[in-house]
Amino acid sequence: MRVYPTNYDRWVSLATRERPAKDVPPRYRWRLVPTAGGLVAVRVRGIEPLLGDPVVPDHRMFCVAEEDGADDGWGAR
Repeated sequence: MRVYPTNYDRWVSLATRERPAKDVPPRYRWRLVPTAGGLVAVRVRGIEPLLGDPVVPDHRMFCVAEEDGADDGWGAR
């Protein structure tokens, strides 16, 4: 997981590897765009990427069960 600035003055934690868009739900799709100040994370919206286009998933994609408060099988939430 790496933390990047966004194009709207916030920060987002992203996975370290790109994945094909077909493997990443739309709400977790980001792209890294090079700027004069370094890499900036930009949300993938508007025009849907092709299924094989690389996107960087938000780290929350891998932690959905914890985020939703789902039971982890041990009785904890």
